[in-house]
Amino acid sequence: MSKSLWGKLGETLSHKNASKEFGLTEDDVIEAIRNGILQYRKNYAHGNPYFRLLRSEVETLARKLHGSKAAEEQEIKHKLQAINKEINSTRRRLISLEKQKLELLEIQRLRQV
Repeated sequence: MSKSLWGKLGETLSHKNASKEFGLTEDDVIEAIRNGILQYRKNYAHGNPYFRLLRSEVETLARKLHGSKAAEEQEIKHKLQAINKEINSTRRRLISLEKQKLELLEIQRLRQV
């Protein structure tokens, strides 16, 4: 079962993202790897090594270490951060598009004169 999860989009994450998303320390993650609780694959990004982990196993570890309520709170916090990031990005894009629109309208107005 877990072999097929390694190739599915969204089913894996890096050990650093696991720490951020689930409120774990890197030491928690490394200790779980050493104890065989978490499966991992070693990957490299720009020459830097990182561990790729299965999201479901990391979630189970977080619930075990911090309890279900704390894990749910962390999940909500992480989702809110992602939504806020997307909103801010969309606002910046909208401002840029509105600026381009005004420039084009000005060019159009000048050509009609």
